[in-house]
Amino acid sequence: MTDELSFLRKQARTQRFTLGTPREFRVAKDGSRLLFLRSESGTDRRNSLWELDLASGAETKLVDAVRLLPVEEELPPEERARRERSRESAGGVVGYAVDDELRVAAFSLSGRLHTVDLATREVTELVEGAVVDPRPSPAGTHVAYVRDRRLRVVELATGEDRALVEEEGDAIGWGLAEFIAAEEMGRARGYWWSPDSSSLLAERTDRAGVPRWTIADLADPGVRANRVAYPAAGEANVAVSLAFLGLDGSRVDVEQGDWEYLAVVHWSAGGPPLLAVQSRDQRRLEIRSVNPADGSTTLLHTETDPDWVELTAGVPAWTTAGALVRVSATDGTYRLLVDGELVTPPGLQVRSVLHVGDEVLFSASTEDPTQIHVYRTENGGIARLSTSDGVHIGGGTARLAVLSSWRLDRSGPVVSVVRKGEPVAEIGSYPVEPGIEPHPVMLTVGQCGLRAALLLPTGYERGQGKLPVLLDPYGGPHAQRVLRSRNAFLTSQWLADQGFAVLVADGRGTPGRGPAWEKAIAGKLAEVPLADQVEALEAVVRQHPELDLDRVAIRGWSFGGFLSALAVLRRPDLFRAAVAGAPVTDWSLYDTHYTERYLGFPGENPESYQRNSLIEDARSLRRSLLIVHGLADDNVFVAHSLRLSAALLAAGRSHTFLPLVGTTHMTPQSEDVAENLMLLQVDWIKRELGVD
Repeated sequence: MTDELSFLRKQARTQRFTLGTPREFRVAKDGSRLLFLRSESGTDRRNSLWELDLASGAETKLVDAVRLLPVEEELPPEERARRERSRESAGGVVGYAVDDELRVAAFSLSGRLHTVDLATREVTELVEGAVVDPRPSPAGTHVAYVRDRRLRVVELATGEDRALVEEEGDAIGWGLAEFIAAEEMGRARGYWWSPDSSSLLAERTDRAGVPRWTIADLADPGVRANRVAYPAAGEANVAVSLAFLGLDGSRVDVEQGDWEYLAVVHWSAGGPPLLAVQSRDQRRLEIRSVNPADGSTTLLHTETDPDWVELTAGVPAWTTAGALVRVSATDGTYRLLVDGELVTPPGLQVRSVLHVGDEVLFSASTEDPTQIHVYRTENGGIARLSTSDGVHIGGGTARLAVLSSWRLDRSGPVVSVVRKGEPVAEIGSYPVEPGIEPHPVMLTVGQCGLRAALLLPTGYERGQGKLPVLLDPYGGPHAQRVLRSRNAFLTSQWLADQGFAVLVADGRGTPGRGPAWEKAIAGKLAEVPLADQVEALEAVVRQHPELDLDRVAIRGWSFGGFLSALAVLRRPDLFRAAVAGAPVTDWSLYDTHYTERYLGFPGENPESYQRNSLIEDARSLRRSLLIVHGLADDNVFVAHSLRLSAALLAAGRSHTFLPLVGTTHMTPQSEDVAENLMLLQVDWIKRELGVD
């Protein structure tokens, strides 16, 4: 990559400077080797499968995605949907699964099912097309996969390939996570092998009662519109059930309770299958074990909350010895419990459970939510494995952990392998250097102790004149912007270098600060996040008089887009211009699990939906608003922006609407579009603020 390439083009080409970094780690039981995915360079989007020998430190490429597939991928619709849900924009081998002994790995490439013998390194193509989510049995004798929404199994010794269930019609699917599970609950899987490899626990989905919404390619009216099942707030969800499907042709249906959501499934040798299920209002979560013989379930634990029970990735699960691992909101803290005993102290907010075996590997934050560290349980207590300030992403196991460490003093991660707290190896990481060095001023401001970061133009010194202010938030649930990682501030620094003081603030509702902080937004998705952005702005201006409070703009995408439009609609005294990207404008158009968690059921709480709607405020607009939305978005449908635009026009309020052809909810990946869209936003903001 040449130095002449602009930062914006570099960012698009490198997928935000993540290409060339290793991920998806699998560790051998004996700790001698591990597998991972990585592309050839910081500009190659095709991941290959690699092995690290820990004795020698040698890295070996086991699957060369470029050699296997030298042309562009052709993905089945179900795989495209899976990647959209996980925000996966890379190519090649983007996921793989292994047997218990790390003898065989299975993956799909352009919809074709491949296996690799990890001893001989022989790659075999088993099934020709439209394969989704292949997974070897624990014994490594079979590979299950989904094709045409049906769960199938192929026997490796004979090549026999068969469906485990008969076809039941277009509305019925087997083995795939439904939209709500993948988009909102973090569950990407729809089937699980038994530890003895004799059967699978499979999800059955019935979409018959779910409303069908249309996504059309408006730039090409000759292309047939896509009809998708979308469970909007107050509407029917996909009906989800489970069954044990034996390789001998048997079927045992799992007892159906009064739950609405299947949040987690866990099946390991530590105990019978575990389910975490939620009620429709999400105020009750049950952990149940399942008897594979008759499908009956036994209640093990119930968690309740007057607002909602927050889900934690990786639990419930069994340890190797059969102890139940879960996370509970106790003493104002998300705390880890093993066999009913609290393991983590008050104040250490458990964010996710990364692996459960003899011990537990997990991530958590202390009183500083801008840092995330990796811990393991040890002799009844805990030990922190990450040693430097920053954001550490864990993988592997508690005995042999892999830490991807992102820090403020460098771009890209350092990826290290840690055994018993001691580093034993590093894995090569080759991202492109951004060419920008952010210098965020990390702040704690306001009565709530809001975490914020202020970025000024490179080389700016006080006395050079006041700076227009640009807020660059997300500001909503399940995402943070203020983190001690250089890569988190690359775009914000580029914006600052265009002549702005850029302020990034995480308000109440964002993760890492405990249950009370997250649940302050219950019923108040508009009121609280906006109030916190205003409080952060006013507090920072008092500390930094070089900021010009008369020239303030805000930009954001998704919830950040909602927040940006909200700012000019409800606080025009402070905000003169807003860029709202893919905003939710009418919460009755957003999905069940997310929306009802915060606003309740629309039929029972219509006033809550009205209070938090941008449509209701359309007539109040008297500042500048640029709305940007992808026409192929299947998460926040373009109907949101179209309805806001229609309401603004009906009220006689001038605004600008920019549709993005072929763009989903992920921000544009094309170098031309990504660069020009950002330049357009900057030019528009400067013009509206009167910046020369």
